[in-house]
Amino acid sequence: MHRNRLTIVSLTLAVTFAVLLFREALVYMVGRWASPDYNHCAIMPVVIAYLVWERRRAFTAQPATTSWGGLAAMAAGLSLYWLGELAGEYFTLYTAFFFTLVGLLWTHLGWARLRPIVFPVALIPTMFPLPTFLNNKLTFHLQLASSALGVRLLQLFGLPALREGNVIDLGFTQLQVVEACSGLRFVFPLAILGVLLASFMRGPLWKKACLVLSTLPLSVGLNAFRIAATGVLHQSLGAEAAEGFFHDFSGWVVFMVALGVLLGEMYVLGKLGPRRSAAGSGTPRFAPGPIREESFETSDVSKPERLPWRNMPKVRREWIPCALALSLLCATLVMSYGLNFRRPVAPAQPLATFPLKLGPYEGQRAFLDAKVLDELDVTDYTAVLYGAGNQPPIDFYVAYYAEQRKGESIHSPETCLPGAGWVVEHAGAIEVRLPGTIGKSFSANRIVLRKFGRVSVGYFWFDLAGRIAVNAYQVKLSNFWNALTQRRTDGALVRVMTEVGPSETLEEADRRLTRFLAEVLPVLNAYLGR
Repeated sequence: MHRNRLTIVSLTLAVTFAVLLFREALVYMVGRWASPDYNHCAIMPVVIAYLVWERRRAFTAQPATTSWGGLAAMAAGLSLYWLGELAGEYFTLYTAFFFTLVGLLWTHLGWARLRPIVFPVALIPTMFPLPTFLNNKLTFHLQLASSALGVRLLQLFGLPALREGNVIDLGFTQLQVVEACSGLRFVFPLAILGVLLASFMRGPLWKKACLVLSTLPLSVGLNAFRIAATGVLHQSLGAEAAEGFFHDFSGWVVFMVALGVLLGEMYVLGKLGPRRSAAGSGTPRFAPGPIREESFETSDVSKPERLPWRNMPKVRREWIPCALALSLLCATLVMSYGLNFRRPVAPAQPLATFPLKLGPYEGQRAFLDAKVLDELDVTDYTAVLYGAGNQPPIDFYVAYYAEQRKGESIHSPETCLPGAGWVVEHAGAIEVRLPGTIGKSFSANRIVLRKFGRVSVGYFWFDLAGRIAVNAYQVKLSNFWNALTQRRTDGALVRVMTEVGPSETLEEADRRLTRFLAEVLPVLNAYLGR
């Protein structure tokens, strides 16, 4: 009994330190649960607690023993903590908290006692919202998939439906498949529901895998049917069919239909393959195996002594892993609050004074709305529309961050532009060669967009203390390395865009952008101090 109390005290103290270390990330995570895309996460703590309670007999039947194996999981968690903290990425911190928690449980309880609750513990990541850039990419692709399938269904219903991007033209009206109709709000809850149903399903692994994997096409298909039904009812109900009570109610109907389909799929899968014998059918699904009596008395005696501290009393040796775990947590907590890995680095010159005259180009300065600035969290920016002769103008935009922190980092145009109604037709990394240079190039993203029949082409990249990055992963890794080696996480987003003229090709628009970049980059580098 004394040992159990000591285990509870030590584990409680360790979990408290872990919560203090990840406090900011956990508070932000719970705040994200208010988003309609992730409000299902708020239910998961209750589900996990119920599953642990259901397995309580198998859990308490095994003795608690300290384990060295948990320190490896904990070391991975603390390493991910520093990666997420310095890179400014919340999802990495969520993952770090998961590994740290698993490591603490494993260290204090041992694998034998932890094993009965492995499944509910493995469900903890279902509470983690995705990174914003990944969430937006997934939403965008689901929008396109749902709208394309919805158009096919509308055409089967006899409506002359056409699609451009995520906009469905019905002739008498247009339906825009926005983020709320992407199907993301069905994908995650249905996937989690599929995993839970599979855990209670008897049968081989392939049947359970089929049940879980079927949730993705099921969610996309039912969401497309919902979009098609909205288009059909729009003729009689008007705009009310696509908003308000009907929109929310149809979502619940679709989810309940999906639940019925999954239950039917479980029934069909249960009928496939050889049936279990009557004797085996009564075996409890989660019944713990027989407990060997010698596991309480002779398990430690039978193991050879491998520890270097042979003369230390056995009771003290058992608590060394727990003491190391607490020491690692305390050291990380002190370093996290005591060391500053970021110092603000201002641009060499204020971007607000960026010149409007660049060679043959004359510019007109633009300004962002106050709400947009609050959302972007920029330190300084410049937005200028440059023109030269009768050519289509070039939109030049630079957003500078003196330091990047969690939730206050560079926003990719791939995240913002679709929200403004642009449809991304193509995006990918390229090597940009400027005219008049030999053998010199730099990496950038090339993006082609369409909006209401207009086509635009643009380049964008991230300048992180002189290091060029072209995607969010490179941005996070560069921030981590710069914070660790230079104590700075400053960076800038550089974006140039131009519309493709009626008689122009994309290649001609590309050449116009590279000619402009040859003029603007030397000036920009001087402003950024590169």
